[in-house]
Parts: sequence; C-alpha cells; structure tokens
Amino acid sequence: MGPVRRVAPAKLNLYLHVLGRRADGYHLLDSLVAFADVADVLTAEPAPRLSLEIAGPFAGALQDDVSKNLVWRAATALARRAGIEPKATLSLEKNLPVASGIGGGSSDAAAALNALGELWRLDLGERRFQGLAESLGADVPVCVFGEPAWIGGIGEAVAPGPVLPPCWVVLVNPGLGLPTPTVFKGRTGAFSDPARFEAAPADAAALARLLETRRNDLTAPALARAPGIAQVLRALEAEAGALIARMSGSGATCFALFAEEAAAQAAAQRLRAAHPRWWVAAGKLL
Repeated sequence: MGPVRRVAPAKLNLYLHVLGRRADGYHLLDSLVAFADVADVLTAEPAPRLSLEIAGPFAGALQDDVSKNLVWRAATALARRAGIEPKATLSLEKNLPVASGIGGGSSDAAAALNALGELWRLDLGERRFQGLAESLGADVPVCVFGEPAWIGGIGEAVAPGPVLPPCWVVLVNPGLGLPTPTVFKGRTGAFSDPARFEAAPADAAALARLLETRRNDLTAPALARAPGIAQVLRALEAEAGALIARMSGSGATCFALFAEEAAAQAAAQRLRAAHPRWWVAAGKLL
C-alpha cells in the first residue's frame, strides 16, 4: 500500500460550560465542538520500523522527544491493541500552534489512528478507535469522530451535533501556549448548566445568536494567566462582518464567526498586517 494521508483539523469549542468536578479532579463539561479546515497534515507510509518526522511552522516545539508526541503514542497504542509490530514512517506537517486550545495534538492523534488503521488494514469493530482514543486524552475521541458534536463527561462522551450552516472563521493566537490543567485549576465560582439546543441554526447569524446566550467558562481563568487574550478578542470583535468572537477550549486561540468567506479573508489579512507576531488563519467550518 502507498502513503495514506489524513488532515488533522483545528477543533473549536463553540461554547464550553463546566458543569462540575469529579472526585478525581477532572471537570465535567458540556460543549458544542466543530472543526475548521485549518489543519495539520499526517502521512503514514509502509516502513520496516516506526519513525516520526515533524516539519512545518510549529515543528520546533515538538522536536525534543518524539516518543512523548501524541502521534507516536497513538501509533504504538494502536499496534499494541491489534497485536502487531508498529511499522510505519509517519510525517506530521505541524501548521497549528501547540497548546493553544484548538486540539492540535489530539487531532493529530486521531489522524494517526485513522491513517494507520487503513495502512495496517485493521478492523477494530463498530466503535473503531473510540475506546483507544479515550486512553490517549480527553479531546481525542471527538477528534476521531471528526464532525460537529456535543461532548459531555470529561470529553469522552461524544454525540452527533446539529447540522451547522455555512460559516467561516478567523482563528488568532497571540503567540501563547496555555497548559490546560493550569487553566482548569484557576476556574472559580458556581458551575454552569448544560446548554444544548435541538433545532439546527438556519444560517451563520442564527448560530451566533444561539452562542451569545452561551459562553466559554474557561475564559476568565485563561485571561488571568494571559491578559493578551483580551486584546485578541477585542480585535476580532471589531472586524467588519464578525458575528461573535470567543476563546476556544482553554486558550489562548480565539475565533470569530463570519457569514461570508470574503469578510473572513479580509479580516484575516487586516489582522496579520496590524499584528505580525500573531498567528492568524481563516477557514471554513467543516
């Protein structure tokens, strides 16, 4: 078999409510997750042994020890589950910033599971890689699912989400990485209620109106550790055509929704010019 290529799209928490905390310290969540076509790229090829090469604009942050990378861990765990030797050359094009709240590592792991499942011709049953994904990290199951989804529990409970209307997004990271556990530990105050909705929004404006009555409960603790996020949110909110701006996950990446591709691309161009040190990308919700 020749090379198998999979994209690893950016994961966006359109809203994220923290419902409570388990005795083991993990938080219970309610979130609507979507994916954008801004992505890393994972390629798997036949080889006599397992190797991982990382290139791309954010490769430098992942070069220290590839055995700790989620792609490597996914490959070795999948081979162990299948009872085979892990043999493949894996190439990761790292386009998404690291530790930025958009699930880059988790999406990379999901892409590795899917690519190697095809390369190694594995049949792991109806749930495919979901059980294995749960062992790799809380965000990996929804990334394996790969479509708009509701997530519950600590992230492992994944259910199909509503059909989303055509939407474009601008993603901005101010050059900051935030450790997720640190942000969760900084959350204080009352817990939130679930906020799922049944009807699919008719258009991007209707989706934005639904999101306005919801929030990201991790924004305040993220801002306490990285005040620069506030500047990103203000810049996104000020862009022409922006329907709503919000932080994704535990930060520091933020996004704004747009109804038109031209408005999103123009906003991204202006933000790059005004803030050359920021990572800015425009894309479409998948």
